[in-house]
Amino acid sequence: MYLPRHHILTRLSPYRRHFSHSAAAVLRPPGPEPLTYLDGFPRPDPKHDETILAIPRADSGKNISTKERRAGRLPSIVFEQEDGQHGGNKRLISVRTDQIRKLVNHLGRSFFLSRLFHLQVRAHFDSEDDFVETIHLKAGTDAPLNVTFIRAPSNALLKVDVPLVFRGEDVSPGLKKGASLNTIKRTVKYLCPADIIPPYIDVDLSELDVGQKLVMGDLKVHPALKLLQSRDEAVVKIMGQRVSELQKKK
Repeated sequence: MYLPRHHILTRLSPYRRHFSHSAAAVLRPPGPEPLTYLDGFPRPDPKHDETILAIPRADSGKNISTKERRAGRLPSIVFEQEDGQHGGNKRLISVRTDQIRKLVNHLGRSFFLSRLFHLQVRAHFDSEDDFVETIHLKAGTDAPLNVTFIRAPSNALLKVDVPLVFRGEDVSPGLKKGASLNTIKRTVKYLCPADIIPPYIDVDLSELDVGQKLVMGDLKVHPALKLLQSRDEAVVKIMGQRVSELQKKK
């Protein structure tokens, strides 16, 4: 089973404004009993399920990659790893550039990076019958130059930048007073079991007043997820009005 993942081993810096150059995914073969999503926590929405098509690729190298991109394909690699983080054999494939870009544009960068998809490896893109295999993947990047997949068992632990979704702005005491919302983080990095990578994390603003903030340790996530950043690092803060704005009102 293949699972996509944010920036694989050569992970990119969290939430850069410019486009990244690689994507990552995880293939999960049969293994120990997988963990499950818990009630009350976000889980992938089936309506966004999609199969990404791929074909085998025989050779690698700069010239080969250039030809693939000119032909509308992204050169890709599948790494076979036991823990989702170290070493592994690799196999070469190519995916369709237009399909990856469409997914990124539809879902948004951060949500694409934490989304699970299906990957079907066919002998040819136009063939519907002679496919090699079907896998589940989690992959992501904006305007990618290549995509990297990782094959790992379901108990593998993967580093994922999970996007944040802010809720409760309409009832936040601070915002109702005219204060402003200072969004400090849009993603947070966790070590996630491959079976329960969250598509996003809900951030509740409904009780925040002026001057108050939420830190990473305040986020409610599945207990199996391990935070890889400081628990005291701020995520969002309700900022008071500027003096100039108050004077204008007076």
